[in-house]
Amino acid sequence: MSQNVSIVIPLYNEEENVDALTAALSGVMDRIGVEIETIIVDDGSTDRSWEKLKAAHARDPRFRMFRLGRNFGQTPAMTAGFAHAKGDIIVTLDADLQNDPEDIPRLLNKMKDGYDIVSGWRKNRQDTLSRRLSSRLANRLIGAVSGAKLHDTGCTLKAYKSEVIKNLDLYGEMHRFIPALASWQGISIGEIGVDHHPRRAGKSKYTIWRAGKVVLDLLTLKFMNSFITKPIYVFGGTGMGLFVFGIFCEMMVAWQKYGHMMIGIEPIWVHQNPWFMIGILFLLIGVNTFLLGLLAEMQTRTYHESRLKPTYLIRESLDGKPE
Repeated sequence: MSQNVSIVIPLYNEEENVDALTAALSGVMDRIGVEIETIIVDDGSTDRSWEKLKAAHARDPRFRMFRLGRNFGQTPAMTAGFAHAKGDIIVTLDADLQNDPEDIPRLLNKMKDGYDIVSGWRKNRQDTLSRRLSSRLANRLIGAVSGAKLHDTGCTLKAYKSEVIKNLDLYGEMHRFIPALASWQGISIGEIGVDHHPRRAGKSKYTIWRAGKVVLDLLTLKFMNSFITKPIYVFGGTGMGLFVFGIFCEMMVAWQKYGHMMIGIEPIWVHQNPWFMIGILFLLIGVNTFLLGLLAEMQTRTYHESRLKPTYLIRESLDGKPE
């Protein structure tokens, strides 16, 4: 393969895995046989991970290390790695060694088939039952909403063309939705089975709250993709619907008073008719929702400029050959 490769790994409190991880990656980089680098982003670890990363950089300058100012989260850590990656192809994997670095050459070979993204599929997951079930549910939800029919959207082990991943606007916990974001842009996505190992050391960062965040992020993703350039369609359309319903309520109030009088039925006076205040409420909500849509439409013009501000802060870096 003639293209350069960058491996990007977010890391948080993995001191017990750093030595084994960097040793495995050094062996893989030797065998790939192209210009290659590995970028490890320490996401504000509070253990001895950074000291061990510095030692790995001293042994092998192909490792580029970046330390964030605090724990920003996996997506900002990966974004920092993408921003500093020099390769034509960028490979991501987790630092806990459940992803196998030996699968990286297989992903790169699959990229030769013309795919823009190749995603790993952990066919034999070595996780708890609850985590496997929540992951299966998340995969189905993401597939239903995005149309990206992958077996395992949550597998971090993926290969991307650099121009694809660097053109995506990532924030929150959107790293898990990269294939979905890319599929909406017409990007070709392949999938291969990869190995998955039990966690050898350290503590898993997974919590049940992360499953809830997937649903919230998925709703945000759908809204941002469908309406980020036309928010007036959502807020304006909703406001118009509420306003029309308010008009209908007031017309009904008017009929129940004046119409009843015209046909000889006892009228319902306004102060005795709850629909009068309900109609006023819906009219006010409708107008305010429509105005909110106009404000959102105006803010859309500056949205992408505002996203140019990084969502991370690098405190220290080891970039290039050690002195």
